[in-house]
Amino acid sequence: MRAVVRGTERDLLVFSGRAHLELSERIAEELGTELVPTQARDFANGEIYVRFEKSVRGADCFVVQSHTAPINDWIMEQLIMVDALKRASANSITVVAPFYGYSRQDKKHKGREPISARLVADLLTAAGADRIITVDLHTDQIVGFFDGPVDHLFALPLLADHIAAHTDQSRLTVVSPDAGRVRVADRWCDRLGAPLAIVHKKRDKDVAHQVTAHEVVGEVAGRVCVLVDDMVDTAGTICAAADVLYANGASDVIVAATHGILSGPAVDRLKNSRVSRFVFTDSLPSAAAVDLDKVEVLSIAPVVAQAIKEIFENGSVTRLFEQ
Repeated sequence: MRAVVRGTERDLLVFSGRAHLELSERIAEELGTELVPTQARDFANGEIYVRFEKSVRGADCFVVQSHTAPINDWIMEQLIMVDALKRASANSITVVAPFYGYSRQDKKHKGREPISARLVADLLTAAGADRIITVDLHTDQIVGFFDGPVDHLFALPLLADHIAAHTDQSRLTVVSPDAGRVRVADRWCDRLGAPLAIVHKKRDKDVAHQVTAHEVVGEVAGRVCVLVDDMVDTAGTICAAADVLYANGASDVIVAATHGILSGPAVDRLKNSRVSRFVFTDSLPSAAAVDLDKVEVLSIAPVVAQAIKEIFENGSVTRLFEQ
């Protein structure tokens, strides 16, 4: 085990939970280090045990865990890891959650509902986390739920540049699948120099995952449409939006999303969809596990590793995206 040292006496140590070990290893490799050896196992009744096999006293520790299924188990494991580091006298503890669990529950839509995204932040604080690194939160307001620094990273440059390199940019139209993604789609337009279109949809408030897409605002006929979103879960919204685009004359539809959750019927919907390409990052292991030629997975590890390096060296994470 070797630690990264950058002109300081402090050690940078990277730890990984069991949710997405491959991504953690890629991040450590980008940093020129290795993951700290860790014992992690489940007791017969489901309780999680964690112990680190290296001293962490005085070290700056980064705990990587993407909140994939079974999401509650992996959030709990990360909380336990943070608690162990706090009790072992770590100098600082940064939670690295490429996908932040419960991010869709960021506000109350009806009475007697929780704000679970805030609860997750409170749990991380109580466990001993000093800082959070995450990628493409569902809404920006979640940054304010944590009483400490939050480095909100973006996969847009990675995804947009990949699309631009493999598509005729003069034919591109960026499409928001609903009104809530318009700001994100605007950033894509600036990056690609492409026009914007919006799919108007109506969701049944009493039936989960039930979406009816209606009409398109903007010119899509004869265009290559890039549907952009932060996540694809059951793929109902994105596939319905793609159908509407084709019905309005789009020549091709590409989907680009940071988080490929791909729950339940998602894989079948991707397979049967007319969408030519789905481009995700490896923030979750589920996207990489899909064996479909039309699914492409890009690694978010270099972006996360660079942010970790900037934090450790007291640099600027913001400048990574200003460039």
